[in-house]
Amino acid sequence: MKLKKIAIVYNEQLSHSIEIKNKLKCLLDDKYNICSEFFDIDSLKSGVDFVFVVGGDGTILKTSRYYAKYDIPIFGINLGRLGFLSQSSAEDLEHAVKKILAGEYKTEDRIMLQYGNITALNDFVIKGSFTGRTSRFSLKINNKKVCDYLADGIIISTPTGSTAYGLSAGGPVLVPSLDAFVIVPICPHTLTARPLVVPDSELITICSGKDDDKYFLSADGQEFSEFHSEINIHKSKYTVKLALLDGMEFYSVLRDKLHWGISPAKI
Repeated sequence: MKLKKIAIVYNEQLSHSIEIKNKLKCLLDDKYNICSEFFDIDSLKSGVDFVFVVGGDGTILKTSRYYAKYDIPIFGINLGRLGFLSQSSAEDLEHAVKKILAGEYKTEDRIMLQYGNITALNDFVIKGSFTGRTSRFSLKINNKKVCDYLADGIIISTPTGSTAYGLSAGGPVLVPSLDAFVIVPICPHTLTARPLVVPDSELITICSGKDDDKYFLSADGQEFSEFHSEINIHKSKYTVKLALLDGMEFYSVLRDKLHWGISPAKI
């Protein structure tokens, strides 16, 4: 499908974002004669066929949550540190644009989490109101109690988010195509509390220790909500459509960006 209108989403708080987004627009408008429009990360709009995101993973996460409901492909150009969700560096910009416009890419649908009207591509993180103190949580799946946790918090992660906070907290890495979620307790006060992988069709309920306790939920570390008793988390009806170039499959990204299985002496 020929792309007629392209959005360029950027985060002006990141160094070089203005320079790179201007370079990208010149390529699209002048060299390929394709209409493009700038959108700041806080002023997103629909009505486009494709989205280039100039920034780090945080910029891509926010952009993804917005465009998921429009089923529009998203392609990340990394200006951050790790850039695990990005497909191109700024140095490879021209090559990436050429491939995208030639249709030499594939799209991969990534599942999301939902709580109320809040969605997350990476994860929901639930913590108590007192920083530095453990809190009590109860976990139910499909309205059946599973266990209680005394922990610093709980992470509910998608396969996409399994390489983020969940991995740092001791959770497993899931291949993005899996239809599953990961439940990871953060610093639990018991050796028997281990990460739990569940099908994405399950209803996950997190209950606070007491009805008057204040708990907080963050979506991708960017959107925040407060609750007192319990919350129900389930699979979102929307998916994020990530555009992927050849040679950037999940396993190569895992190896190249996380140095998976590489001896420390070689890093």
